[in-house]
Formats: sequence, C-alpha cells, structure tokens
Amino acid sequence: MKLLNAAVFFILVPTLTPLLDTFSTSIFMGGAAVAWQLLSPHSWLKCSLLECCNMKDTLNLSAIKMDLERKVFGQHLAIQTVLRALSANMYSERPRKPLVMSFHGWTGTGKSFVSSIIAENLYQLKIPRRRFVHHFSTVLHFPHLSRVDLYKEQLQNWIRGNVSACPRSLFVFSEMDQMPHGLIDCIMPFLGYHEEIDGVYYGKAIFLFLNNAGGDKITEIALDYWRRLKKREDIPMKKLQSVLSEEIFRMRKSGFFQSQLIQKNLIDYFVPFLPLEYKHVRECVREELRAQGHSEDEDLITEIALEMIDYPSEERLYSSKGCKTVASRVTL
Repeated sequence: MKLLNAAVFFILVPTLTPLLDTFSTSIFMGGAAVAWQLLSPHSWLKCSLLECCNMKDTLNLSAIKMDLERKVFGQHLAIQTVLRALSANMYSERPRKPLVMSFHGWTGTGKSFVSSIIAENLYQLKIPRRRFVHHFSTVLHFPHLSRVDLYKEQLQNWIRGNVSACPRSLFVFSEMDQMPHGLIDCIMPFLGYHEEIDGVYYGKAIFLFLNNAGGDKITEIALDYWRRLKKREDIPMKKLQSVLSEEIFRMRKSGFFQSQLIQKNLIDYFVPFLPLEYKHVRECVREELRAQGHSEDEDLITEIALEMIDYPSEERLYSSKGCKTVASRVTL
C-alpha cells in the first residue's frame, strides 16, 4: 500500500505543475522525493539523517566481526560468544526471549568497549543511537540503597516504554558489582519466554550486564593454565561460564547475589574477558598512538606496556588495569 501511494504521488506531481519550467519541476520532484523519504518510518534517508529504530534486523555480522577482531585484543572467547549470540538473535524472525549477556572480567579488559561496538553496529550510522541505546550506570542512576523500590518502578517503566517504542532496544547496565541487592531482579518478567506482556513483545530487545565480579576467578583459571604450560586459547568456554554463574550467584558484591535471573536461567551467556598479557597491552598502546596521531614508536610501546604488566607480583604476566590507563600514559 505504501509503494502504491508513493507511485500515485509521483505520477500526479507533473500534472499538478504544468506551468513550472523544467528546472523548477526537477527541484520540486527532488524535494518531493526527499520529503517522502523523511515521512517513511524506516527509509534509508530518514535513518541516515535522523534517529531510526532498527526494525529490519540489518546487523552486518561480517562488519561487527571485523570491528571486534581489529579493535579488541586478547578476547577470543568473548568475541566468539558475542558473535554467536547476536547471530542467533538477529536472524530469528521472532526470538522467544530477549538476548541477555553478562560480561565479566577485570577492569580495562574490553567489556564496555565491546558493548559500544555492538551499539554502533546495531543501528544505521557508526554512532550509538542514544534514543534506542539505554546505558544505566549503577553509581549514577542507582546510588541510594533506601530508594531501591523507587528504582525498581522507574526501571520497569523505562524498559516497558522504550521497548514499546522500539522492540530492537539495547539496554546496558554497567558497574553491576555495585548494583543494590535485589534491584536487577525487577526486570525478570521482561527477560523470560513470553509471547507478549501486556501487549508488548520483548524478544528483539538486548540486555548487557557489565561486571568486574568474577574477574579474579577468570584470572585464576588463566594463570593456572599458563603455569601448566597450556595456552589460554585452550581454556574451555563451558568451564568458564559454569564457574562464573556459580561465583557471582554466591558473591554479595556482584549485583547477582542469589538473583532470580540466575536461578531461572534467564542470562543466556556469561561472557568471560580474560586478563590482558604484555602482547595485548602493546596492541592497545599502538592503537592509542594511532588514535592520537602519533607515530608508532616501538620503544615507547615497549616501555608503556612493560610498566603496566604487574600481576602476579612474581611472574608479572598480566595488567591488573587491562588497557584502562593506556590513553593517559600515551598523552603524558
């Protein structure tokens, strides 16, 4: 019907402008075409110039794979898991439940970076669509324990309203290890296997939880493999996922302490971010030098990377801050 209306519109335009010269008619027709594109709900022009909910599931997995592999260092398990999860959710006509992933690892290992890459690739332009990407910082948005009940109500209303407006909404919760106990369970109804809840379908929504909790356990396992002369690439994903779900369920400062989200298996993937080694930090430094417009000084790259490798105190194998402070060190 929309195509028929458009065709009729453009057929009638010339008959409505018989007195216009050729140049004026061309301008009118061009303006009419632009206006029609801007009025269409999901036209390419509107989505290029204005914010547009990605309803067509146009995520280019090849593009996001390239971004992750080129920009994220030392996280083969996380990259593989994220790509598999996005593929399953995006290419299902009507997913039975929202995609829910929980990212775990030390600070600076790439959790926030990966979430931003997902956001950039999920919508049409290479910028996060702020209207459809909702980032909740625990420290900023949920600072007071005495207001947990209010936060629960606000959070439920926010998710319900925004998924109603755009089913393909992305919700990112950072600093989960500082989340007040029990707060995150309020979103449980939206994460389950439901056709609709009060007329709203949540299956196309994506929820990401970013958490430092579990990072020590991941590092412990990685270090054990290294000490047994095994490669980090040999660490089985299933082992890490199982350990993580048990670990954060028992941890009081994980945001998921005795959480129903874990009890009811509503988190689809516990994604481990491994500690970064010297070679990974070198790549971070190199990338930051490029970003700041500096030449790739190998001596400087080596110097900064060596300074950041500090754990354990004897072996000095990993950076306890990941690549978190690379930008400031390069600037200095």
